Amino acid sequence: MFKFSRLIITGAFVTFASVGSALQSSSAENDGVVRVASAVPIEEAGKRVKQAIAEKGIQFFSEIDQAALAAKVGIKLRPSVLLVFGNPPLGTQFITANPNAGLDWPVRLLLTQDESGQVWAVYTDFDWIARRHGISTRDEQFKMASGVVQSITSALAVK
Repeated sequence: MFKFSRLIITGAFVTFASVGSALQSSSAENDGVVRVASAVPIEEAGKRVKQAIAEKGIQFFSEIDQAALAAKVGIKLRPSVLLVFGNPPLGTQFITANPNAGLDWPVRLLLTQDESGQVWAVYTDFDWIARRHGISTRDEQFKMASGVVQSITSALAVK
């Protein structure tokens, strides 16, 4: 049906589950933020995420280097890159359920480096998005979206 339905068949998010809970920090119950630790520097993380997106046939929309934008106005910011991507046949299903869900689609994934040098992939939890917008009629689609982003971020677990 959708290009990334093959992810569930190939067990891509099973790979993510083996990464281990030490690499993932989720406060989705409170604020919807999921953080996944990267085993590679931010530049390599960006390459891997974009490669995983392309391999899944997902549309890549943009890359915003927030640190570079900050530097242009004289503000020092640790490395921070926002990647925007999605699959319109899937994402628009959320928007048809509630037009306000367009605030959260397409998917945004932030690659950021903390003060200790640890790189993180940060995104909004899809169950949290469903609750935020009161969408209860797209459970399968939210499950698929969750599996896809988990498989994308699993590319960051290996050096």
